[in-house]
Amino acid sequence: MRNVYDIIDVDKGELPVSFDVVLGVETFILGFDYNETGDFFTVDLYKSDDEGEEVPIVLGEKMSLGAPLWKDLVMKELPSPTLVPLDLGGEQRRITYENFGKTVFLYIDDGPPEESEDA
Repeated sequence: MRNVYDIIDVDKGELPVSFDVVLGVETFILGFDYNETGDFFTVDLYKSDDEGEEVPIVLGEKMSLGAPLWKDLVMKELPSPTLVPLDLGGEQRRITYENFGKTVFLYIDDGPPEESEDA
C-alpha cells in the first residue's frame, strides 16, 4: 500500500463547488455537490474546450468509500491517476457529511510507490 497520497481538498461549506485540478499532465474541472436526502457526495468531471467552455465528461458520480471514481467506465477522456475516497485510519464504513474532510478524504493515487534503489 502507498504511504503518501495527494489529497483533493473540498470545502464542504462552499458546496456546490467546482475548481481546476491537475491530474497527470492534464487539467480537469471537478465539481462537487452533496445530496442531503441520501447523505452522499457526487462528483462531476469536466474539461475545458479551446474556447474555455466546460465540456462535461461524467456527471453525478456518487462517491463511495474505498471505490475509485469512474471505476466502471472505460473512456479515454478520464484522468490517468485514480481518485479514491479513503479513510486511512480505517474507522469509517461510509462517507457522510460529518466525516468527509475530517477522517475521509478524496485522494489522488498515482500508482504503486516507487521502488528504492536499495530494494
